[in-house]
Amino acid sequence: QVQLVESGGGLVQAGGSLKLSCAASGMIFSMYDMSWYRQAPGQQRGLVARIFPVGSTDYADSVRGRFTISRDIATSTVFLQMDGLEPEDTGVYYCNAQRGSSRFWGQGTQVTVSS
Repeated sequence: QVQLVESGGGLVQAGGSLKLSCAASGMIFSMYDMSWYRQAPGQQRGLVARIFPVGSTDYADSVRGRFTISRDIATSTVFLQMDGLEPEDTGVYYCNAQRGSSRFWGQGTQVTVSS
């Protein structure tokens, strides 16, 4: 079955950087839209960044220019490079894979940005 395993979260000061990784298995990685979502305490889960099978990308306005999504098809891994982190970026970051009506989630990784 499909598994998504995130890693790379942690505690960082404002202005710092983190790189998240999501290792996928049980799926044809290159055929899926791969995304990162964020859920802050008391808020709904929202899209942060997405990379499409053709390699094009999309970002939430709040992170555009600071975050970069990328992938390594050979290792079925999607990354989220986060630079210029702000306290508002704090939350649990979830990896998501979607193709048609099939949608899968990872368990999430906590990112905390201190001011």
